[in-house]
Amino acid sequence: MRIVSLLPSATEILFELGLGDEVIGVSHECDFPAEARERRVVIHSRLPHGLSALEVDTLVREFMARGESLYSVDAEILRELDPDLVVTQDLCHVCSASPEDLAAVIRDFAKPPKVLCLNPQNLSDVWRDVMLVAQATSRVAAAEKSLHEIHERLDALQRQIEKIGQRPRVAFLEWLEPFYVGGHWVPEMVALAGGENVFGRLGTASFRVEMKDVLAAAPDVIVVSPCGYDAEQARKEYGAIAWPREWRAIPAVANGRVYAFEANSYASRPGPRLSTGVEALAKIFHPQIVVSDDAARGFQKMTERAQTYGAGAAGDLAAPGPELIEGQAGQNQ
Repeated sequence: MRIVSLLPSATEILFELGLGDEVIGVSHECDFPAEARERRVVIHSRLPHGLSALEVDTLVREFMARGESLYSVDAEILRELDPDLVVTQDLCHVCSASPEDLAAVIRDFAKPPKVLCLNPQNLSDVWRDVMLVAQATSRVAAAEKSLHEIHERLDALQRQIEKIGQRPRVAFLEWLEPFYVGGHWVPEMVALAGGENVFGRLGTASFRVEMKDVLAAAPDVIVVSPCGYDAEQARKEYGAIAWPREWRAIPAVANGRVYAFEANSYASRPGPRLSTGVEALAKIFHPQIVVSDDAARGFQKMTERAQTYGAGAAGDLAAPGPELIEGQAGQNQ
């Protein structure tokens, strides 16, 4: 079978099922496993490189307002590859090409490929999608084995967490300028990791909050996990912001419990590695528990400096910003 994947999470699922040799085309963001980078790229982002978080947010809103896609599918390469199956998604048009983008390209193909569209809302949906990909590619046994291992790891983690009574209050920030909090499967991940999510709503899109909302929530732990970033990028993004003095009063900040998280690997891509993401979050919330080496490397502790904090007036914090699109920092890569 000749397979093209238009999103990184699907690429990860395909390789997990032993289909790496059959994946012939990927998106520009498919970087795991490393072999995925050797495949032909059939989709590109229309956003320029090197933008700040605020500039990305502004351009995304402009594209959405005009009804334009953020991605372009290379019709000639796709035609040349002549795939039997294309895997795409219909959850977040900020994160990957939509089925409409693909349909516009393949409608004139003499032999259009089969299209499998994934649309996960929570962890159960993610595990279901692994099986859907397996059924479409005759890899059901491999999927059953992978899912069994995932559930065994999560069950073992739960046995550790059950012995710990206290659950820290957690703010999971999926974007910083402006603030968005993680939605869809993220609240479930926080709960499974032994935390109490102060913002996110299970199964619903990420949404905008204001600085004053984070201050009022007074979380014990802040996880900084901008969609599409790794932990080092998240750390730099956080460190570049001139936080107001009031920020230092948040328990998470005052107690040094702000962490940069590997979003690309363990949060924003709905694939098998979300299980490692749950482990990594659990290690943040409860440092005494034992997790896999990958999970233990899945985050960085922020290093705070006094000069990070500015004069910030409380009145400024309460001022609302422009209304943004719900879920625009989105997930489902």
